[in-house]
Amino acid sequence: MPISTPMEVTLLDCCAPLAREPLTEEKATNLARTFKALGDPIRLRIMSIVASHEGGEACVCDLTASFSLAQPTISHHLKVLKDVGLLTSERRASWVYYRIVPERLAELSALLTAPEQVAR
Repeated sequence: MPISTPMEVTLLDCCAPLAREPLTEEKATNLARTFKALGDPIRLRIMSIVASHEGGEACVCDLTASFSLAQPTISHHLKVLKDVGLLTSERRASWVYYRIVPERLAELSALLTAPEQVAR
């Protein structure tokens, strides 16, 4: 059995895989909002662009150049991703820079991890 780092233990303790224990109504509602946000192809692309951008952050100007959408539409998608905790932002002068929230992705990953098979 591999040794877990403190971060892994914390994430697994707070976010047990679906097969380990049933979700509470509140947790299911919050997770549904998050997955609904990720269910949009534009938002998935935004997450990918931000995550893969140099330095792990991207400004709105980097994002608008990647889409044939108006800047207000991109801003709406960014707001949805921020509202569910997948992105953070920081204003620098007239630009806003976005970053992925790695802890939030780790939480989703831990939730979706299949339990280890027990030897019979």
